[in-house]
Amino acid sequence: MPKANKKKFSMKSVPIYAVLILASLLSLFPFYWMFVMATRPSEAYNSIPPAMIPGTKLVENFQNVLDQIPFFQAMWNTFLLCTITTLLVLLISTLAGFAFAKFHFPGKNVLFVSILLTMVIPPQLGLIPQYYLVSELGWLDTLFGAGIVYLLNPLGIFLMRQYVSQSVPDELIEAAKLDGCSNFRIYRSIVLPIIKPAFATLGIIVFTLVWGEFLWQFTVLRSPESYTLQVALASLNESYNMDFGMVLSGVFWATVPLIIIFLMFNKLFISSITEGSVK
Repeated sequence: MPKANKKKFSMKSVPIYAVLILASLLSLFPFYWMFVMATRPSEAYNSIPPAMIPGTKLVENFQNVLDQIPFFQAMWNTFLLCTITTLLVLLISTLAGFAFAKFHFPGKNVLFVSILLTMVIPPQLGLIPQYYLVSELGWLDTLFGAGIVYLLNPLGIFLMRQYVSQSVPDELIEAAKLDGCSNFRIYRSIVLPIIKPAFATLGIIVFTLVWGEFLWQFTVLRSPESYTLQVALASLNESYNMDFGMVLSGVFWATVPLIIIFLMFNKLFISSITEGSVK
C-alpha cells in the first residue's frame, strides 16, 4: 500500500514558526488590550503597571455606551451602508475589469491609466467638491450620499482586470461566443465563478474600508438617526471627562462584526493570495 506523504518536522523551520507566532501575538495584542480596557473602569487606562487581565465591567461599560448613543441603530446603518456599497463596488469593478481585460476598444489603455492615477490623489483633496456635489443633489444626511464616493474603486478595477487576464482563457470566451452567449452571459456564467477568490478578497477590503471610514461620513451625516458607528462613537469623546472604558467598549463591539465577516470568507481570501503567488 502506498504510504501517505507526511511532512517531516525540520529544525530549520523552528525560527520561521517562531517569527510567525511572535508576529501573530503582536498583531492580536492591540485587540486583546482593547478588550481588557473595555472590561475595566476608566482609571485603569492610565494605571502603572498597565492592566493585562480582563475585569468585570464589560456589561456595565457597554450599557453606558447604549445610554449615550443609539449603538444598534448606528451598527445597522453601518452594516447596510457597507453591504450595499460592497455589492455595487463588486459589480462595477468586475464588469470594468472584465472589459479592460478581454475587450478591445479605442482609448482603453488611456482610460485604464487615468483610473489608476486617481489612486495617488489624497481623498481629503476631493472632500470639498464631493461635499458640494452631494449637497446639490440633495443627498446630505443620507446613507446613499455617504456611500457614493466609494463606488469607483481603482484598486478593485485593477485587481479584477489582472485576475481576469490571468485566470480566464481567451479560448473559453471565444468558445462561449460561438455557442451564442452574450457578453453578460459570459460574465455571469464563466467569469464570475472563476474569479470567486478575488471577488471575496475585494469584498473584504471594501467592506472593511467603508466600515472604518470616518472623515467623509462625519462630513455628510448630521442627524443621530443616520449616524454610522464611527460617527456615533466619535460623539462619545468628551474633552474634559472621557470614560475610556466606555469608549473602548463601544470600539470593541464595533470591531466584532469585521472579525466575523473575515472568518466567514477567509478561505476565499487566502485562496486568492495563494493562487496569485503560484501564478
